[in-house]
Amino acid sequence: MRETELYAPIKTYLAAQGFEVKAEIAAADVVALRPGQDPLIVELKTGFSLTLLQQAVARQAISDCVYVAVPRWTGKSGWRTFRGNVGLCKRLGIGVMSVRIADGYVQVHADPVPFTPRKSKRRKTAMLREFEHRAGDPNTGGTRGQIITAYKQNARKCAAHLGENGPTKGAIVAAGTGVAKATGIMASNHYGWFVRVTPGIYDLTDVGRMALSTD
Repeated sequence: MRETELYAPIKTYLAAQGFEVKAEIAAADVVALRPGQDPLIVELKTGFSLTLLQQAVARQAISDCVYVAVPRWTGKSGWRTFRGNVGLCKRLGIGVMSVRIADGYVQVHADPVPFTPRKSKRRKTAMLREFEHRAGDPNTGGTRGQIITAYKQNARKCAAHLGENGPTKGAIVAAGTGVAKATGIMASNHYGWFVRVTPGIYDLTDVGRMALSTD
């Protein structure tokens, strides 16, 4: 499809709200005017891109009322991607419209208003806890591989203890490794390393022995 296919639905939508609408004014794709108001500017693209966001940010030098308009998403994955892009636009103070090409339906998903991010105390606490409990710095920043978390480090300590001592009671593993939640880690068996041989007694699985041998 072409960007020009977005123009007619956007013009119809804005005209219905009392705007006079014209295309390709100076550098802007769409400019809409109502008496006594700042220009409403819309940048059209067939999909979200860095170029689209750069253009919209550049138009903010002219007006605070800047939107981007893209075709309406399809499918769940399309919606997840679209929702993430809407969130980014909100942070930039840019409005977002979508156009359903089949019938020209226009939906506004965000208006261009100043954005103040909400801080998540829960996420901050979780980050600081992980930083505090992780031993050393076992990862490379930006890695796409397996991340070594504090939880995985503790699981490895438990596995190493069992590897040296054989089947062991959870409380003894906790005391020997300093991992207070050793019993819970072995019981949940997130990595498939542990097996409960009798109530309270744990040993390594073949997967766990292999994990130790590859460390």
